[in-house]
Amino acid sequence: MIRDGGVWRVSAEAADAKAAERAAEAVAALCAAVSAFETAPGGAWLVEGFSDAAPDRTALAAALGIAFRVERLPPRDWVRENQESFPPRRIGRYFVYGSHHRGGVPAGAIGLLIDAATAFGTGEHATTSGCLRVIDALARRRRFRRILDMGTGTGILAIAAAKSWARPVLAVDIDHGSVRVARTNFRRNGVAGRVSAEWSRGYRSRRVSARRPYDLVLANILARPLAAMAHDLRAALLPGGVAVLSGLIEWQVPFVLAAHRLQGLCLVRRLVIDGWTTLELRRRPILPLQEE
Repeated sequence: MIRDGGVWRVSAEAADAKAAERAAEAVAALCAAVSAFETAPGGAWLVEGFSDAAPDRTALAAALGIAFRVERLPPRDWVRENQESFPPRRIGRYFVYGSHHRGGVPAGAIGLLIDAATAFGTGEHATTSGCLRVIDALARRRRFRRILDMGTGTGILAIAAAKSWARPVLAVDIDHGSVRVARTNFRRNGVAGRVSAEWSRGYRSRRVSARRPYDLVLANILARPLAAMAHDLRAALLPGGVAVLSGLIEWQVPFVLAAHRLQGLCLVRRLVIDGWTTLELRRRPILPLQEE
């Protein structure tokens, strides 16, 4: 977790999206928070990492393999500035706002109180927005009884699901800090009695396995772990169940889709926002045997 005092910033320019993904993974291993964004359409990407301790320049050089810059930023009220940089957003029926918002939740909207934090998921990023839009569409046409949020971050998707379907939700993350943030957000949104946040490395943990099968799985993480966990997702998902996957830039979609199609999941919907893709997949139901 980054403290409110001065922090260190690592910045590197990557030639394209693939190089940015590799650089972000390298920086993430040495910094507490990482961001990557395209500086011009179809052009270079800026990768930044932030840490409350001076990062190991030798390790960075070995991991990145490209030019980078390390600088110490002066102490600032990062929490206040982050909060003010995230104005309320209307995403489908959801109204995402921070505690600094002085207005109420619009009539007919579902309020999601989420402050900017070290965990990922404030509604600002296209992947979170894409997931919320797909969840909103699903809530208009289908009921779910057992829901899993894999890689919950701030817990925003779990909160949206709990408020949309009024059903229990299990939210898990590999990062202990994210689990703490999510639990706080569940209490602040009045869903702590319905949503539980737990630490987990994936689908095979005892906590996740004990509640399977799920009829809805939400996973807004990264392309490589999504593809690697396709088999485990299928095993955790009820036949006919739905998975909402995001964290993909467009060129990553084919190999993520291929991994899940091999496991019997079919594409229902693809939503692209600002170059980031959200997928709605369904596990094929088991058909009854036909008598001869």
